[in-house]
Amino acid sequence: MSQNAMIWGAGGAIGSALVTMLLEAGWQIAALGRLSSEAEQSGAVAIDAEVGDDFSVRTAVNAAAQELGEVNLWVYAAGDIAARPVGEMELADWRRILDANLTGAYLTTHHSLPLLAKDAHLFYLGAVSERMRLPGLGAYAAAKAGLEALAEVVRKETRRRVSVVRPSAVDTPFWDKVPFKLPPHHLAAQDVAVRILQAYADGHQGLLDI
Repeated sequence: MSQNAMIWGAGGAIGSALVTMLLEAGWQIAALGRLSSEAEQSGAVAIDAEVGDDFSVRTAVNAAAQELGEVNLWVYAAGDIAARPVGEMELADWRRILDANLTGAYLTTHHSLPLLAKDAHLFYLGAVSERMRLPGLGAYAAAKAGLEALAEVVRKETRRRVSVVRPSAVDTPFWDKVPFKLPPHHLAAQDVAVRILQAYADGHQGLLDI
């Protein structure tokens, strides 16, 4: 029996790497999010979705349910970042960052739960949130801290394995949006994908710093 995965944020660097690796391993994949043409041509079931919009997420989950059996691996790899002091940040920007990193995690979890197998493993892509409390990153830091709390509650409520992956610096387009330089010692998106799949194989749960 083939295994099934739902990857939210499949158009991003880490989500795309996960889709590629899982397809190579013979998985059936629902790739959801703002998708590039490459994602749509990858062999996965590609479904466009705005993770911060309830109707869009519900519609995407219903579409995935038509294509997949029970979901064994569920990953929330969507996100966004902005660097702006609290005193200068517009409400629309605050909501955009919270929607991408936290509200989207809630909505996608909420609507996906009926599709998950009893032994499904949920992964949320977090950050080392205590290191993110830097000038300009108020919305991002708040969202990632909230994500860890949400994931812990989901684990207790569903009695499923839940992991929050907290990578160090990863070479993604996020760095174009912040006034910081990518550290010389950093991870590639593929490195993070490998660690997620290894954690799935190992039955990890809780926080995973990489």
